[in-house]
Amino acid sequence: MSQTDALPREIALFPIRGCILPPGENLPLNVFEPRYLNMVDDAMAGSGHIAMVQPLKGGAPEAPALERIATAGRIVSHTETSDGRYLIVLTGVCRFSIAAELACKTPYRMARADYAGFEADLAQAAPAENHRARLLALMTGYFALTGLAADWDSLRAAPVNALVDRVAMAAPFAPDAKQALLTAGAGAPRASLLCALMEEALARPRPADQG
Repeated sequence: MSQTDALPREIALFPIRGCILPPGENLPLNVFEPRYLNMVDDAMAGSGHIAMVQPLKGGAPEAPALERIATAGRIVSHTETSDGRYLIVLTGVCRFSIAAELACKTPYRMARADYAGFEADLAQAAPAENHRARLLALMTGYFALTGLAADWDSLRAAPVNALVDRVAMAAPFAPDAKQALLTAGAGAPRASLLCALMEEALARPRPADQG
């Protein structure tokens, strides 16, 4: 019996371009569209899971094409505001491949989830400690370049895998780069890619460099 057997095989999709959810990380969400309020209601009445996925360019505005790899998340916090919005926190559980999109009557989209190949998401990846020094050095320049604020004491004290995942979520990389980070395995593979992406950004000529 696989650990993924307890995860939903049919899951609601929450498409947000430029947004990824690595397993183990928390994502605060402000839900206000009626179809996604409905989605949260249905999730809370069921298993509590929804999936974060990036839409691709192309397709109908209301139903764009989707990336193949998504993340099943579990709603761990749920608050309703006075104006009818939901403030939720979603914890990433496990990535999956979208095996098929389901024909359904819900106002939101649903998919059949295939967790094969992602079972390692339910275990703790080996820490990418040999990337820590390079990662922090690159973050100093990259954060200054992009204007990202940071609590450096907290970042230096964070477990390196969590540090990688949080920067991957927060950094203003292009959606395809974000998807590559999600697709990369946790630990050293994702840390190595994150470092390469920051190095690439820092190496690009800037207006002041071109004078």
